[in-house]
Amino acid sequence: MGNNFEMVAKTLFGFEPILAKELRALGAMDIKEGTRNVRFSGDKGFMYKANLCLRTAIKILKPFKSFKITSEEDLYREVNNIAWEEFMEFTDTLAIDATVHSEKFTHSKYIAQKTKDAIVDRFREKFGQRPDVDLDFPTLRINVHIENEYCNLSLDSSGQSLHKRGYKTATNIAPINEVLAAGLLLLSGWEGQCDFLDPMCGSGTILIEAAMIASNIPPNLNRKEFAFEKWKDWDVDLYEQIEASVLKKVKDFHFTITGYDTAPSAINKATDNIENANLSEFIKVKQQDFFESEKERERHLHMVFNPPYGERLDIDMPVFYKRIGDTLKQNYPGTEAWFITSNLEAIKHVGLRPSRKIKLFNGALESKFLKYEVYEGTKKLHKIKDLQD
Repeated sequence: MGNNFEMVAKTLFGFEPILAKELRALGAMDIKEGTRNVRFSGDKGFMYKANLCLRTAIKILKPFKSFKITSEEDLYREVNNIAWEEFMEFTDTLAIDATVHSEKFTHSKYIAQKTKDAIVDRFREKFGQRPDVDLDFPTLRINVHIENEYCNLSLDSSGQSLHKRGYKTATNIAPINEVLAAGLLLLSGWEGQCDFLDPMCGSGTILIEAAMIASNIPPNLNRKEFAFEKWKDWDVDLYEQIEASVLKKVKDFHFTITGYDTAPSAINKATDNIENANLSEFIKVKQQDFFESEKERERHLHMVFNPPYGERLDIDMPVFYKRIGDTLKQNYPGTEAWFITSNLEAIKHVGLRPSRKIKLFNGALESKFLKYEVYEGTKKLHKIKDLQD
């Protein structure tokens, strides 16, 4: 218990409850949901596990210093007084990420610059030399968060955003973020309990995340590195022990995961990404127009997809969304279908009433994640049968 410390997992808007659920399942303590973040406690091994296993986290931060400031000079002085030599050498590199919500401090880039100056000046004063800045792969990535007059400094244990899983080398015209894809799947209740279809699969992100959830494969297993691997207290043996323990929990999957797309280029990209993720045995993709398809098996089907919104593709959206509804009604009985869209006007043309609407963001686009239940026969008959049973 004495080795535990507080961490902050950053996430997308609307994913806080599912990230908290993931953390509980992993064994985190003191879980507190915030806005676009969840706070929790754990030890160093748990920090490694969180980075490796959390599907809906973007970053895992380790807070280590908080103080009140009323000016840039306060910030400089407080940062300059920290013993940065305990975290890095002057031959190392650093990067600063700053987020500012304050009337007094309004420019995040200036705050990042001031923080950097305070750190490198300390090294120059003590050692006559200073660390360089490396924005891509620094030895130490520091997060500065200012809320009104309170400044919080954290070490970024992840490095590059955790949505960069390491399997995606090819994307289509409007790729979906891996963390967003995983969050949509978890929100939809997907656990690998039935057949799965993404009828507009693009470069295959939703398919790959669905397969990893179904088989309990850690999402960041294919990632090349985490920031904590450059820290002074990096424990490679502990990390390998954590990795081995989570790989023992990988499970078999006994259903099908299928992706359709009309574009041959999308199918080629999806195939490459699926191979990179070592999931070719779980996922099948084929060139197929969803509007000319029908359900392949009688058993229950779970569907999650990201149709065009009309932002980048020139499509008649009312007609397109009407065809989605018609295809589901006519050709996909016994299906639970979910899709995300920012085209709130086009939803009206689906012709089916969603049983759930969840507000999310796809990048900067405010979106709705919608659930449509397509029953065997009519809904009325289905309800009568439920009453009889």
